[in-house]
Amino acid sequence: MPLALRCSALDRPLRHLRPAALQALKRKKRYEKQLGQIDGTLSTIEFQREALENANTNTEVLKNMGFAAKAMKAAHENMDIDKVDDLMQDITEQQELAQEISDAISKPVGFGEEFDEDDLLAELEELEQEELDKNLLEIASTENVPLPNVPSTSLPARPAVQKKQEEDEDDMKDLEAWAAN
Repeated sequence: MPLALRCSALDRPLRHLRPAALQALKRKKRYEKQLGQIDGTLSTIEFQREALENANTNTEVLKNMGFAAKAMKAAHENMDIDKVDDLMQDITEQQELAQEISDAISKPVGFGEEFDEDDLLAELEELEQEELDKNLLEIASTENVPLPNVPSTSLPARPAVQKKQEEDEDDMKDLEAWAAN
């Protein structure tokens, strides 16, 4: 069978489905268009809902600010800044008076007069200097101070410092030999 006949034979069974396929494509396009319209409508409704929520929030905030302003006005209605200043001065005066009373109560009574701190420090330094001079004079007047005896044993052949230096030198030689290996 030639190729042309074979293609026409294959086309025959599919040709009767063509109108149904076109109809399905048209329906699909229509549904896609409706879906786009519905999506746009939903977006618009959501935007409007958010705008209404914001408007309601703004209305409540404004209403509460009005209530707050009225409450503050009512609270300050009977207040005068001069009266507040006078009251604060009275409080300050009373606190100062209370402090003076507290200071007067806490001072010792009948224990003598108050002394100048600088005068007391100067007198203390004088007394300390006199005591120091007295101690120095006692030390200078002792002429018969027994001195220690000279040791009768001979000193070691090698001082300890020299021995330590030799040990350090030996340790350094050992370290150098170890590092060379």
